[in-house]
Amino acid sequence: MKKLFILAAIFAAAGTSALAALDTAKIDNLTGLKGKLNEKEGVYKVTFPRDDVKVVVDGWTMPPFMGLGTWAAFTETKSGAMVMGDTVLFEDEVNPLMSVALDNGLSVTALHNHFFFDQPKVFFMHIEGEGSVDKLAGAVRKMYDTIKSIRGPNAKPAESFTEVGQIPLPEKNSITAGPLNEIFGMQGEAKDGMLKFTIGKKSKMHSVEIGKEMGVNTWAAFAGSDDNAVVDGDFAVTEDELQPALKALGVGKIDIVAIHSHMTHENPRILFLHYWGRGSAKKLAEAVKGALLVTGLSGVTTPAVH
Repeated sequence: MKKLFILAAIFAAAGTSALAALDTAKIDNLTGLKGKLNEKEGVYKVTFPRDDVKVVVDGWTMPPFMGLGTWAAFTETKSGAMVMGDTVLFEDEVNPLMSVALDNGLSVTALHNHFFFDQPKVFFMHIEGEGSVDKLAGAVRKMYDTIKSIRGPNAKPAESFTEVGQIPLPEKNSITAGPLNEIFGMQGEAKDGMLKFTIGKKSKMHSVEIGKEMGVNTWAAFAGSDDNAVVDGDFAVTEDELQPALKALGVGKIDIVAIHSHMTHENPRILFLHYWGRGSAKKLAEAVKGALLVTGLSGVTTPAVH
């Protein structure tokens, strides 16, 4: 029994030491929020409710307590600290926040919905990062300040991506295949003036090889006209390829609309990011090609986007 007490004391001391190394006062100061400490887990978490916009789910006005809370949790590591978090966002906040996160050293690991029939639509962006408390807490603060800068002058979330979204697409599609075929270095599948490119990727599930036709693929579909086009699609990426792909699509002004998995028990693990873009067909194709390059899907190797 005495040995058990001694071991408990050692673990408690180790936990206290770890918490002492994590500067919680600095986290409060940098994030602008008052956090709460879980001594048992050695985690310091800051939170705030998204109570600035009324959210109605299935006709019921949802209190933030029921799942509309943004949070960032910090714990000590050998190299400093780790942060993980979930950010409650509206559609016009997602891509600005994602850019801020990526530009400040955080990784975006998931983007998805938690509800059906929600008005306005709510999305949840998960982030993680490692480094100094100053770097991580500072990055989190920049994300939260960006929310305020968007919602401050616009209490109601926007209902389209950008002003170009107000320009109707042509009723008849007329994408010219030649220039896009050249950009992608392959022949796209044409249908009724639209054009689609699909590139397979290899993985295994239950020891069975799966690829393009089994759903492990990256694709880009173009509609509209050459000068007024839309592209939507899906990138199949490994965990190491996700952040470079997100950054490259961001450089190309392509909006990310979802990041999630499609499978379980696959090896290597494959994540899928869905995207949407508006502009000239050629510029959209070049933006998608840029992300193909950094993920190696085009067969051409270039330095990753930083």
